Amino acid sequence: MDMPRSRSQARRDAHTAATRAEIIEAAAVLMRERGYVGTSIAAIADRGGVAVQTIYNTIGSKAEILAAVLAAADHRTGPGRAVHELVSRLTEAASGSAALGLLAHWLADGNERAAPIRRVLTEAAGIDPEIRELERSSAARSLHACSEAVEALRSRFGLRAGLSDHEAAASIWALAHPQVFQTLVVDLGWSGETYTEWLRSGLAGALSPERFPAR
Repeated sequence: MDMPRSRSQARRDAHTAATRAEIIEAAAVLMRERGYVGTSIAAIADRGGVAVQTIYNTIGSKAEILAAVLAAADHRTGPGRAVHELVSRLTEAASGSAALGLLAHWLADGNERAAPIRRVLTEAAGIDPEIRELERSSAARSLHACSEAVEALRSRFGLRAGLSDHEAAASIWALAHPQVFQTLVVDLGWSGETYTEWLRSGLAGALSPERFPAR
């Protein structure tokens, strides 16, 4: 008798997960188009083909919806995406210069993909204390990903003499900050190639033992 109930629960769980994914996708599209303030839960419900109450039951408030949108974006493009794969590639790189090139491309690609939803997050953080905390949590996850890259670089190639892991991670995080990408690429019109090369050069200057020998 337990088997039918288990299958029924599995179907309900799958349906809930699918509904949640549809709501998140609808919210992501609308927030990119209209911004956080300009996107209502009613509009998300309409685009997602669900009732407003379904959104509250499945995800929650508008701030919680943005948190879910950001989590989905981070999973696909943000600092948490396949960090283990990046670490593996860094440790297998032929040289420190090649490793920094890989890191620069990885960071630039993530910024380019996540830029639209990051703009929404910045807008929302200016008016909602709950979203400001979400922004801080996102920054912490990004810094942690940078720390993992630092560990891989130090163990394989070494870092500039006297540079701690915390300082190195902070340097990567600051150079690759989404707001820097927004200013240079979106606002000032830098090409993706120019930004990536600037980022690679900045990483080398901040981290590389070859560029900054011990004195």
